[in-house]
Amino acid sequence: MDWIEVLPHDELPDAQRRVVHVEGHAILLLRHKSQIYALDNICPHMGAALESGEVTEDATIVCPRHHSAFDLRTGEVKAWAPWPPGLGRLLGAVARKKALRVYPTRVEQGSIWVGIEKSD
Repeated sequence: MDWIEVLPHDELPDAQRRVVHVEGHAILLLRHKSQIYALDNICPHMGAALESGEVTEDATIVCPRHHSAFDLRTGEVKAWAPWPPGLGRLLGAVARKKALRVYPTRVEQGSIWVGIEKSD
């Protein structure tokens, strides 16, 4: 795994977000309850940007388009396209259920670092 320095630690205060581009990946960095998370900025359902998605108290990010929800820690799917009511199930079938890609993070030397697998 390669560790890439992406942002000074003090440029990401609590409850803030920033999209960074790392080796061809648009990665959403966010700080929630003092924890730093890094995840793909694109929802795996239909490609909506997650940077404006709601972050819930239980560390879930909700896509602003069809309300697919993902665990910030693992990327696990918590809900797959439940919106709009009635049509959500049909829209959910457009793309197979897929976890959101998350990246490991660490803070070192005053900076936030993101781990990228070498095969990426």
